[in-house]
Amino acid sequence: MAPVSKTSTPRLGKVLKRAFFDRDVREVAPDLIGATMLVDGVGGLIVEVEAYHHTEPAAHSFNGPTPRNQIMFGPPGYAYVYRSYGIHWCVNFVCEEAGSAAAVLIRALEPTHGLAAMRRRRHLQDVHALCSGPGKLTEALGITIAHNTLPLDRPPIALHARTEDVEVVAGIRIGITKAVELPWRYGVRGSKFLSKPFPK
Repeated sequence: MAPVSKTSTPRLGKVLKRAFFDRDVREVAPDLIGATMLVDGVGGLIVEVEAYHHTEPAAHSFNGPTPRNQIMFGPPGYAYVYRSYGIHWCVNFVCEEAGSAAAVLIRALEPTHGLAAMRRRRHLQDVHALCSGPGKLTEALGITIAHNTLPLDRPPIALHARTEDVEVVAGIRIGITKAVELPWRYGVRGSKFLSKPFPK
């Protein structure tokens, strides 16, 4: 993926509608790599995600619906936002048909839009550190519990398909203790904006 330019922003691809997410979460997740995620015009290229499915114990939906995870049970194309370890917010995109309870966790972005706002919110200048983790990117984009259950194809959220080919690599997910063997983490090979490099 081309490095971020300080003088221009990459062109945006077609808008991703909610129907894009009405597929197997393991198909949606890699297809999101290289797409652009914006919240009120601030965001960047998705460079790292993880897929979660109700049939495996690392998913919040594994034990059935609760007030917190109800949005995961569909329909697809909505945001699922939750507090991680009581510290930071994480944003997920709900996938598959209603009742399936699958979602993609957005782990890292390459900042391209609204860098001044991101730097102000994160209190740092290093572009590589602005969105290099699920809690970092929600802080940079101003995502909170107020965004939970919002549709992914209406303001303030906008998603645009990737406009160029990217080399997608897969590996095991990070920071979990169950179903650790599943290679459901996807990212841009060699990206400097990942939360953690993929093994070579």
